[in-house]
Amino acid sequence: MTATTTSTERYQPPPGGWRDPRSFVDPDVWERQIQLLVRDHLWDTVTAERCFGQTIAYLITAMEKWGQRLEISCGPLIDRAVHNFILDTRNYAAFCAKYFNGEFLHHVPEIEFKFDGSVEKTAHVVAGNGFEVDWSLWEAGFNQCTPCAPGTDCH
Repeated sequence: MTATTTSTERYQPPPGGWRDPRSFVDPDVWERQIQLLVRDHLWDTVTAERCFGQTIAYLITAMEKWGQRLEISCGPLIDRAVHNFILDTRNYAAFCAKYFNGEFLHHVPEIEFKFDGSVEKTAHVVAGNGFEVDWSLWEAGFNQCTPCAPGTDCH
């Protein structure tokens, strides 16, 4: 009999520890995003913190993996936090400029949804990029749609 390995067991902290999403965002911007998520989605601060942390891990991974055509995409919970950050245009543009070689990471979703396992694959890419994945947030969207165009670098 073979024991199954869960995603949590598969990914151990890399040497030096997990990358901290907070280290990529000014503390004032982080707090602003949490407040916006609580206001716009009626989340408690714990949920907002978790989702925004995963948002930063996802966006940094998308930027660092750009050009590999991985078709990465997040599920609905994290996507809400992504959208909130994008709508805070000054802070999102500054974040992109700093971590995406002065460029702006555009969000260009497809019209049609697809159910192809991209969300689960993306969670593994994020973990492989040194970020601790909050599996319960990602797993909630594993069987849901993701609107990334096939063969692209979209997010």
